[in-house]
Amino acid sequence: MKIKNWLCPLLFFISPVAFAAEVDDARLLAATSDKGNWLAYGRDYQQQRFSPLKQVNRETVDQLVPRWIYQTGIPASFQATPIVVDGVIYLSLPFDHVVALDAVTGEEKWRYEHERTTKKMCCGPASRGVAVAYGKVYIGTVDARLIALDAANGTPVWDIPVAHDFGPTETVKQLDAANSMAGQASYGTTGVGVNMAPQVVDGKVIIGITGVGYGLHLEAETDGAPVGAVVGFAGNYGRPGFYAAFDAQTGKRVWQFDTVPDQGWEGDFRTTTPDGMALPRDIAAEKAVLAQFPDAAKHGGGSAWTTPAYDSRTRTLYVGIGNPSPQMDDSSRPGDNLYTMSLAALDLDTGKLKWYYQQVPHDLWGYDVASPPVLFDLKTDQDVVEAVGQASKTGWFYVHNRHTGELLFKSDAFVPQENLFAAPTAEGTRVTPGAVGGANWSPVALNPQTGLAYVAASHIPIRYVVKDLVTGQDGKQIRYTELKPLDEPNWGTLTAISTTEKGRIRWQHKTEKPLVGGVLTTAGGLVFMGEGDGYLNAFNSENGDKLWRFQCGAGVNAPPITYEVDGVQYVAVAAGGNSLFGFRRGGALVVFALPKP
Repeated sequence: MKIKNWLCPLLFFISPVAFAAEVDDARLLAATSDKGNWLAYGRDYQQQRFSPLKQVNRETVDQLVPRWIYQTGIPASFQATPIVVDGVIYLSLPFDHVVALDAVTGEEKWRYEHERTTKKMCCGPASRGVAVAYGKVYIGTVDARLIALDAANGTPVWDIPVAHDFGPTETVKQLDAANSMAGQASYGTTGVGVNMAPQVVDGKVIIGITGVGYGLHLEAETDGAPVGAVVGFAGNYGRPGFYAAFDAQTGKRVWQFDTVPDQGWEGDFRTTTPDGMALPRDIAAEKAVLAQFPDAAKHGGGSAWTTPAYDSRTRTLYVGIGNPSPQMDDSSRPGDNLYTMSLAALDLDTGKLKWYYQQVPHDLWGYDVASPPVLFDLKTDQDVVEAVGQASKTGWFYVHNRHTGELLFKSDAFVPQENLFAAPTAEGTRVTPGAVGGANWSPVALNPQTGLAYVAASHIPIRYVVKDLVTGQDGKQIRYTELKPLDEPNWGTLTAISTTEKGRIRWQHKTEKPLVGGVLTTAGGLVFMGEGDGYLNAFNSENGDKLWRFQCGAGVNAPPITYEVDGVQYVAVAAGGNSLFGFRRGGALVVFALPKP
């Protein structure tokens, strides 16, 4: 580990307000009413990404200009949400380096440089953010560690492994020689890491592991294209995922919720999704071979991609769970593969499951529940219902009663849907949305005053193919499933969904490139969204008119935030691109404000 402090210790002594006052539980619980700061990943525990600031509004946004730019020096996928506390920005960089910056000038106060225990990364270098509390900065790392840094100087306080057992993984060598992909480089494979930003609640740091059902990702053959292919082999790859709580002071593990249960992973052998969509399953055949795969759940997958939302009144965490392992190929995992592909409610104190809603039982397509849940009060003609919403890869925004899990409604589809839940074939099945989504990991924003939810999504048609051409771990011929983006136009959608009208689309803006990164909305009547071509955009939140844009020089594939210092409102976003999508890479945090008077 290396710490770089570009400011001398004397400066820290004579400037006691240079770093944030301690963030305690009371401040985190009151984050919604803290207008100037951005204290948590989704701004507050509800994860609405709605700011009450309105100095930058529909009338003034066209004057927005860069105030300062911080160059990270790391041109790599940059997905972080900055945390802002009392004039200091805490920002995670690709490969899990962390910096503290002056929120007004961009001056670097300290920099922590992370040294990985392994060079292998299952799922790329991106970190989606840090958490700040109790005088510490917490980060989960791509090499599956949880680290607490001193918020004043970036010095490590403690450093613990989150997971030890990574499980077996796939390799390009498993592809048959006749396959044109056999010579392509691998972008990622099943493994273990942490990409999500932690959530700190009541003395606990909540985090989960990713990559446990990632599959073999192959790089695109041409620059600027989405991932070349994803391959899922039948067999035992990876391990079960989990969410866990760690003591914020010591790093000791308090509880762990395994996203795949020890018993009952096969579920009820559903023939439909819970909302009635038919699934291409041969239930009799699955039951007949169930006994042949007694260890399937031990390699069950179920990555933790999402920072939890939290209801303090009921002490409930809301989490999303990813696809089963092996990815796509289902021949070695009969049953519903619980609790993969689920939105789940967990008890904060014990980690025990309160309820789950499995969007896609026995998933074949990689439809992870990846976008973070958002909590809100759903106003109806009869009552106000405490709800939780989640933007899915399948292309719907699901809304549930957050106490029971009951599905209240799902929205109109916000991306085209074709052959949804169709099985892969030897000839190839065209499916949209595919594994990319729909709504990928990008956080939604929700205005509690209007009930409008804003969703960034992608349209990338995929061809799913099943083959029986490779030699398995035991020397026998086994099958595998592959998906490839089709050589046809792909694009993105920014959609305003009315929760008060049972998910009716109020407006939609189409973009030239798929959208991945996330959304911000404000009381100034604005929605901010970045694009892979480098533009940060501002829209009229009521009708979707584009009011402003700025070219940041690299793909804007991270969620924008806003904050206030000394009466000045700032808008900040990371611009670093995304290699998985072929977006231009860079390494800057760009911060905007209105011109100085």
